[in-house]
Amino acid sequence: MSHQALFFGHVILSTALIYGWLILMLRFVGRRELSQLTPVDLLLVILLGSAVETSMVGASTVFRFGIASAATLFAVNKAITWLFERSPMLRKRLGGQPILIVHDGRIVEASARRLGLSDQQILQALHEREQGQLSDCRFAVFEPDGEINVVPYARTVHSAGPPVTPEA
Repeated sequence: MSHQALFFGHVILSTALIYGWLILMLRFVGRRELSQLTPVDLLLVILLGSAVETSMVGASTVFRFGIASAATLFAVNKAITWLFERSPMLRKRLGGQPILIVHDGRIVEASARRLGLSDQQILQALHEREQGQLSDCRFAVFEPDGEINVVPYARTVHSAGPPVTPEA
């Protein structure tokens, strides 16, 4: 094999390994940071890209090696997406699972602590989802994608008169 072909293989392997390592590290860091991208978080993402770029292409500025690295990232991402679709266990391990953060109008402290969420952040998320009081919330779930879904207690709506029906 030629030196150039070996280097090309090195670029592909390095890129795939770095991508896998970054997935594991981002899982270790947690979902809260990914779901609430602050300017500092954005800077971290940019610096991570810069830090690993040199390793992925072996310090080469040759265009085709950059393209090979980018194509490898797309291919590995497609493969991981395919694996997630077919393996619930892998999806749960790497992608996470929903976490209950409010139950029967009370914050689940252990879950909040594990996610790094303060009571104030949870209350703010509830208010953003039109839940005025914690006691109005039957439960709230922190989803793997960082979203918070809220299920309120059923509200009784009183009507002032008979139901309105459309005319035919």
